[in-house]
Amino acid sequence: MTITPEQLLYCDSHEWAHVSGGVATVGISAFAVAELTDLVFMALPKVGQKVTAGEEFGEVESVKAVSPMYSPVSGEVVEVNEDLVNKLEVLSHDPYNEGWIMKVKVADEAELGRLLNYEKYKAQVGS
Repeated sequence: MTITPEQLLYCDSHEWAHVSGGVATVGISAFAVAELTDLVFMALPKVGQKVTAGEEFGEVESVKAVSPMYSPVSGEVVEVNEDLVNKLEVLSHDPYNEGWIMKVKVADEAELGRLLNYEKYKAQVGS
């Protein structure tokens, strides 16, 4: 299944979530990747780690800046895209499918209500 930006929920801080079967696939938006430009490093969470909605779970570093990444959902990390750290260029051409960062077993789906849908996120970033 191919994920499109229109199917996602977004944080103000540019992370996205796609929830299916109680598991959220999480990544960062194309807008965030474009703003950061040349990515050089990414620190990922560990499988089994607990994450909290709105709290930092890792960071992404570009030649311009180091940016924390914030979890859109609370729960337990059940999978991490380990290949991504050696292929950060994937985020430039496919941030919503191949460029996913982690999968989280969602603790409380009610938290999803505070996230932005695609139209609201698009309005926020002005595109």
